[in-house]
Parts: sequence; C-alpha cells; structure tokens
Amino acid sequence: MTLRRLTPIVLGVALMTELLSPAHASSTLAADASAGKQRAGTCFSCHNQNGVSTIPGVPTLAGQDRTYLIKALQEYRNGLRRSPTMSPTAHALSDPDIAHIAAYFSSLPR
Repeated sequence: MTLRRLTPIVLGVALMTELLSPAHASSTLAADASAGKQRAGTCFSCHNQNGVSTIPGVPTLAGQDRTYLIKALQEYRNGLRRSPTMSPTAHALSDPDIAHIAAYFSSLPR
C-alpha cells in the first residue's frame, strides 16, 4: 500500500480515536446539552424545563434515548410524523438544533 493511500486511513483512525475518547465524549455532551437547553425554550411549555410533562398525552422527555429523540424530531420536521403541535415546532429546527435539544433532554434524570 502506498503512502498516498495509507495517509487517509491513518488520519481516519486518529480522528475516530479522538472522537470516541471518554474525555471528548463528555465535553461534547456538556456543550451540546447546554446549547440544547438554550434552544429548547419552546419545548418547555409542554414538556417542562426538567423534561417531565404534567399534561396528559404529552410524553416525558427526561432521560429518553438521545438517538430516539433525534429521530423523532427529524420525523416531525420532515413530515414523516404528524402532530398539530410538534410538526410546526420541529419544522423550524436545524439538524444541529435537534442534536442539541436531544442531548439536553437525554442528559436529564428520569
């Protein structure tokens, strides 16, 4: 294998090692959760700031799986799930907004 072909592989392994390190993961989660709390203001009217809903039929988001929350918000935004409340709310969210909001609610205790 030539150096030209090997260099991208080595760089990829180095990047993955850094991204998967515990120190990187915890600092990223903290930053994302903090940004998510700022962006989730409109969510608080139904899901509350602590992520525990007191409204019948409105799910509690605290402690939910981050991947599930991302998928659900993307589906509401993209019209794959329909809700008179969630669809228009999620429509205004970018992918980074969704990732931050999911990080915030998933970081909260159930």
